Amino acid sequence: MTAETADRSGGAGHAAPLPLLTSQKSLAEAYDTALLDLDGVVYRGADAVPHAADALRAAAEHGMRRAYVTNNASRTPEAVAEHLNELGVPATPAEVVTSAQAAARMAHACVGDGGRVLVIGGEGLMAAVQEVGLKPVASADDLPDIVVQGFSADLGWKDLAEATYAVRRGVTWIATNTDTTIPSARGIAPGNGTLVAAVRAASGAVPQVAGKPELPLHRESILRSGATRPLIVGDRLDTDIEGAVRGHTDSLLVFTGVTTPRDLLAAPADRRPSYLAEDLRGLLTSHVAPIRDGVSFVCARWSAAVVSEQLVLHGHGDKMDALRAMCAAVWEYGGPVDMEDALASLA
Repeated sequence: MTAETADRSGGAGHAAPLPLLTSQKSLAEAYDTALLDLDGVVYRGADAVPHAADALRAAAEHGMRRAYVTNNASRTPEAVAEHLNELGVPATPAEVVTSAQAAARMAHACVGDGGRVLVIGGEGLMAAVQEVGLKPVASADDLPDIVVQGFSADLGWKDLAEATYAVRRGVTWIATNTDTTIPSARGIAPGNGTLVAAVRAASGAVPQVAGKPELPLHRESILRSGATRPLIVGDRLDTDIEGAVRGHTDSLLVFTGVTTPRDLLAAPADRRPSYLAEDLRGLLTSHVAPIRDGVSFVCARWSAAVVSEQLVLHGHGDKMDALRAMCAAVWEYGGPVDMEDALASLA
């Protein structure tokens, strides 16, 4: 699931995580579908990320389809699409793929049509369960065949207790995601992972997980979007990019969310993206990977090398090119590196 224009060491499905890639075409031309994370990529809280809406429209003109892929299981696709349109971002409900939908498909595979599901979550999870022909129930006393748990701000102790009663009896348990935090208008708040942890602590059981970085949501995105050359686009190394590596799918990391250049340079091999961009305008450009020049790595007008455990950076121009060169140098070195002076050059 890689672009024909991507230049890489190794090949698609190679066991080792792939390095930064070159794409001679714009990514919107090289890949048929962008699998887009939402928060930190398309919007931040109540506002669209600058340039996001225009970039997605321009990418569509190049033939790139889009799927908005979110670990958030509380809202329906209709509600997500409505929110995006209010922000000026083009979206239809069919373009929205949620961890609730992936979890519902997993549940159906376990229990089949008409299976009884104890739904611990919000409207989005309830709708997804019903969409695949399962029967929601509200209590462990209703003898559910399976428990599916997702985030809702309205969940309370009684809901977690019902899940625990069923799980302790041996009922299969699926979590939409295990994100420990979620963004809110007032800051960072506890996410579904904290609620899952409560049931896990009380039951001693471990759930199956649908959301990123696990693969069920990735498969759901491919199935619903019909992508044959997908590109995963995200701002988080631990969900978006790790999920891309697990799915052997190329990825674009944007710096409009939580990941910083320091985070990227320190990323382990299973959390390294294929491409870098400041924002979604990176879909509209070609990308050049660093190349080796003696002990250094060169990208455009920048050169980076690790000398005596210190990252040394020289050059001028686009700071994304500088970061690409820095990544190649640090990742190949593989040991502790003093990056402070080089990072200061990017500030």
